[in-house]
Amino acid sequence: MADKKSKARGLGRGLSALMADVPTEPVETQAPRPADQHVPIEKVEANPDQPRRRFSKEALDELTASVREKGIIQPLIVRVKGAGYEIVAGERRWRAAQQAQLHEVPVIVRDFDDTEVLEVAIIENIQRADLNPVEEAAGYRQLMDRFGHTQEKLAEALGKSRSHIANLMRLLTLPDVVQEMLQEGHLSAGHARALITSDDPISLAQMVVKKGLSVRETEKLAKSQTTPRTRPTRTAPEKDADTKALEGDLSATLGLNVQIEHRPGQEAGQITIKYESLEDLDTLCRLLSGS
Repeated sequence: MADKKSKARGLGRGLSALMADVPTEPVETQAPRPADQHVPIEKVEANPDQPRRRFSKEALDELTASVREKGIIQPLIVRVKGAGYEIVAGERRWRAAQQAQLHEVPVIVRDFDDTEVLEVAIIENIQRADLNPVEEAAGYRQLMDRFGHTQEKLAEALGKSRSHIANLMRLLTLPDVVQEMLQEGHLSAGHARALITSDDPISLAQMVVKKGLSVRETEKLAKSQTTPRTRPTRTAPEKDADTKALEGDLSATLGLNVQIEHRPGQEAGQITIKYESLEDLDTLCRLLSGS
């Protein structure tokens, strides 16, 4: 019951209200923002539930050099935690301040509950320019799964198009191996989107990287590729645009590959949902049961 109240409070405050505290431009180029106070850096601790796990050493070193020369222009957003403070937004600045050996950091103190802390942390990560497509898509998925936001609401609040959000979230239906190749920069988002409908996206992705294929070449190869395991025994009817669009929407909403088989002129049909792991199956069961 307490969780429901907490979630309701976060949603009640609204994305726009929460985003008012999240910087939308790179810290180094943004105009100075007044801090509530300066606190000893040892009294500030990271959020253990921070959704961002990867911090580029090169980017952090560059930020450290900037902080050492100019100080922290954009204050950290924190909340009171025990005798100190917990970071809501600004962990990179805090890490850079530690490397620059600063004794104090500027902070803005906010009264956020646990739900809002996670929500703001996800929003801040999504707004960062150096996120790879998989990290950005995972952020959208968390906002939808944990806080009930729709693609339309996210698009409006974050200044993104709905198609941008839907297309990125479809990338989460790819096997983990392919997602890892995308995160490491071996594949572009365009390449990855072309692989979504492939029978064997892992083999195709490896071929794309090995041969250095363009996105257009990858799209052509994905359309022509069929494996013996899935080669149809008869020609399936071409799906209409509405069915394909619905498949895309359901795939983006569930974060899983969804196929709809509906014969024109008939009322009945079937939906096939593919999962890559037991964790995916558990997530699907949770979504279908409404828990």
